Amino acid sequence: MPDFCLRDILIASEAEAAGSLQSTGAAFAYRDLLTGTCLAGARKELHGKSVLIAPKSQLASATALIELDGIASRLVICPPDFTPFLLSSVIKQAEVDAVVYDGGSVDDGSGLPHYFCGQPAPADADRQSFAGKTEWVLPTSGTTGPPKLVAHTLTHLLGAIQKPPAREPRVSWATFYDIRRFGGMQIFLRAVSGSHTLVISEPDEPQVDFLRRCQAAGVTHMSGTPSHWRRLLMSPHANLLSLRYIRLSGEIADRAILESLRATYPEARIVHAFASTEAGVAFEVTDEQEGFPASFINENDQENDQVGLRVEDGSLRVRSRRTALRYIGRGDLKLHDEDGFVDTDDLIELQNNRYYFKGRRAGVINIGGLKVHPEEVESVINLHPRVSMSLVRARRNPIMGNIITAYVVLDGKLQPIQADAVLKSEILAVCGERLERHKIPAVIDFVASLDVLGSGKLARNHA
Repeated sequence: MPDFCLRDILIASEAEAAGSLQSTGAAFAYRDLLTGTCLAGARKELHGKSVLIAPKSQLASATALIELDGIASRLVICPPDFTPFLLSSVIKQAEVDAVVYDGGSVDDGSGLPHYFCGQPAPADADRQSFAGKTEWVLPTSGTTGPPKLVAHTLTHLLGAIQKPPAREPRVSWATFYDIRRFGGMQIFLRAVSGSHTLVISEPDEPQVDFLRRCQAAGVTHMSGTPSHWRRLLMSPHANLLSLRYIRLSGEIADRAILESLRATYPEARIVHAFASTEAGVAFEVTDEQEGFPASFINENDQENDQVGLRVEDGSLRVRSRRTALRYIGRGDLKLHDEDGFVDTDDLIELQNNRYYFKGRRAGVINIGGLKVHPEEVESVINLHPRVSMSLVRARRNPIMGNIITAYVVLDGKLQPIQADAVLKSEILAVCGERLERHKIPAVIDFVASLDVLGSGKLARNHA
């Protein structure tokens, strides 16, 4: 495939006619980004460099990515919650030459030159493209130590995004994800490649303010993790949105969340996708059912740019042209096996000609020598009509070693202090009908909320 960059895509999609990036207090039309610069004349200095994209705001990060793709040799994309330790590790691993920021101090201790990313201004010089494809480097989510850095090309990242038909009207996108993580990056690229408006949030923005901005922008398409969507449905402001397309990814889409979304947004098309930072987007499920059809398992990925799927030791493995190039700065780590398959560590099980996700390999709980997948138990608890979301963990017990504890958020009609033994018995009855005995929670605690990571996933002990 010939080299191209985001700016080329915007030009080809006639971005001067429509589309913008919208955030709190600011909005940039794509046409302004095509005719101007946000980097105050720094493009020549950043040509061919490895650049850390480290603004605090998503909007500044988005504009820097559009401007520097095709100019920098490497774009190292930094999530906003990185500590100085993580920043230092990333800078070393990715051999960063310069840092782009948007004001305030960047506590990286690197001594590298820093370049300010601000409002678009008339371009200071002609663009000179880097003689090669810019690498896009994203950290994996859910790590507590030095992050693994995954290198992609723009071609890889765009692999699952189909160009909309010429006659299809432009839509307005929004995402609960941060665009500096893989799930959010996919929506950012969908919006840019179609010259669609994209409404993005900023740190600490109240949910209701974000939803009102989405309403004002006429958002029709929206994405997030199941935890993101559960939080939305718990809000009294969910009806501010009139959605035609809903996308879930990043966590298991269980029956409860799929049915709740269908009931709340009856006109929307609901899709859940499977992807990882290393393997890219593997597939989409469009039938609004849990799991995916067994027919998806097909190792023949060489024809028509198809994705190859394999099940080995119960784990889903993916091979495709969307797979990342390699890990950066970690020569000891292999991205895929000798056949080119990436082990996702997501365990699946075949039932009635359909595969269902059981959970992450690292998250399995050992109860008296028997294995329990927390996500499997949660999906059953979530079926109770009074439950909005739940989290299952192991709790140490002097007799059993571990016991299963479920932390349950109610739907708002009952406050945790009002929940009683009857409601607990009802939840346990639902579990007893669908789970083996060793998987049924020994303890149920009603809580007001559950912690969600910056990635949009529930905060688990292994994450």
